[in-house]
Amino acid sequence: MKKLFVLLFLTLNSFYIHSDPLLNAISNDIRSPQNQERDEFRHPYETLTFFGIEPSMKVVELSPGGGWYTEILATYLKKDGQLIAAHFDKDSKNDYLKKIRTNFEKKMDSNSNFNNVKIVDLSSKYSKSGSVDAVLTFRNLHNWIDRSWDDIFIASHKVLKKGGVLGVVEHRAIDGTSIEKMKKTGYVTEDYAIKNIEKFGFKLVSKSEINSNPKDTKDHPKGVWTLPPVLRLKDKDQEKYVQIGESDRFTFLFRKI
Repeated sequence: MKKLFVLLFLTLNSFYIHSDPLLNAISNDIRSPQNQERDEFRHPYETLTFFGIEPSMKVVELSPGGGWYTEILATYLKKDGQLIAAHFDKDSKNDYLKKIRTNFEKKMDSNSNFNNVKIVDLSSKYSKSGSVDAVLTFRNLHNWIDRSWDDIFIASHKVLKKGGVLGVVEHRAIDGTSIEKMKKTGYVTEDYAIKNIEKFGFKLVSKSEINSNPKDTKDHPKGVWTLPPVLRLKDKDQEKYVQIGESDRFTFLFRKI
């Protein structure tokens, strides 16, 4: 009887996994082992569910970097939706940014699961006005302060359908942190993010602690990059920072108004 119960449980569990396209996308073998290891800190299932992302949506991912979330989103949206990756500009004068963009393009050419990913410049219009269901950004806000912030959120608002969503995950700074320190450390205050996103026609509709980490003291010598996965101090106090894990993050859902 016990064996029968275990078999039934495993069968039902397997059915649930295979019937859930988001779980399938997260467990897809195109994801590198190194990226899968980060799931315990980044909670992709819970995060994308909180943002309300459905497989039939047209989604813009802002500044996808090496494609950590792209690996999941491309698979999830491949059949009925579309993913637009707004990456560093192809003709950027910054060689480092151009290299990241080139490597991302090579990745997109490496597997048929990425065939439905459209790559555009971060400084572009992304798509036709009012044609996108959701715009997502993960751990990028600090890079845009006093640089491209206004242009990115103007373009994001324009491309979204009325009522479309903007999902944001960012390293969370202590309240009262100065703008200069935010840029230097990579941590952004909730207040700064909300005020400087809502002024472009968005309304914060929900917050989540999915990606919080109370172990993160946010006073590290090399800012957020002291922590995994970067570990900028290399071997120095590495075990200490590995034990902390990735940064404390806020997760916000905005809606276009």
